[in-house]
Amino acid sequence: MNDLDMNVSREAITLRMRVEDKLRSAISAGVFKPGQRLIERELCELTGVGRTSIREAVRQLEAEGLITSVPHRGPVVTRVSVEEARQLYAVRALLEGAAGRAFAERRPAEPLAQMFQSVGELEVAAKAGNREALIKAKTRFYDALMRGCGNVFIQQMLTNLHNRVTMLRATSMTHPGRLQKSLNEIRNIADLIAAGDAAGAEKACIDHIHTASTVALAVLSELEKESKKETLNVRKASSLGKV
Repeated sequence: MNDLDMNVSREAITLRMRVEDKLRSAISAGVFKPGQRLIERELCELTGVGRTSIREAVRQLEAEGLITSVPHRGPVVTRVSVEEARQLYAVRALLEGAAGRAFAERRPAEPLAQMFQSVGELEVAAKAGNREALIKAKTRFYDALMRGCGNVFIQQMLTNLHNRVTMLRATSMTHPGRLQKSLNEIRNIADLIAAGDAAGAEKACIDHIHTASTVALAVLSELEKESKKETLNVRKASSLGKV
């Protein structure tokens, strides 16, 4: 064997992943808004890490679709259009329905325990009004669902979709009147899986996504209209200034 050094620094990998998680969480929680520029110097100051780690993390989140590189502007938080969101939710409903059915048929103990633990965490976070804790608990719920289904391909595809949908998840869950209904739906999914009701779990998963998508798409539609109005007003102002 040649003298090539194959040693990998664990610390460097851990640091890169931690930076990714921090930026991903900030985007999910709405700290960084859709369309907002992500300035490298400011990210370095916020995270306390160097430019190399920031660049690596930005590249990863760009691959996940959370960040878009715009010519002459640099990286910005991705805007999800209404049509893109509609397509994402349609595919997600199919995959999560299949995951719920498979989970109910298998019912592995450890993912099932994690699912019920995450449901409890969701209910605590809801009472406290802790948005960040809500998103984290919902992420743990879906992690349990994906692991419990036992299908690595569903898990891979859903992980990719969830990275894109995380911002929309926060939008739908915090909509007035939606949170308690969402909690009831999630608790019902867990109960049906635990009972081994495969058909019921599949339907409950699909219904949950359809309901969440209705709320999120309505909010996104309004935001898209407002954005178009703002763009039109800026263009009008710019045109008047040139006269």
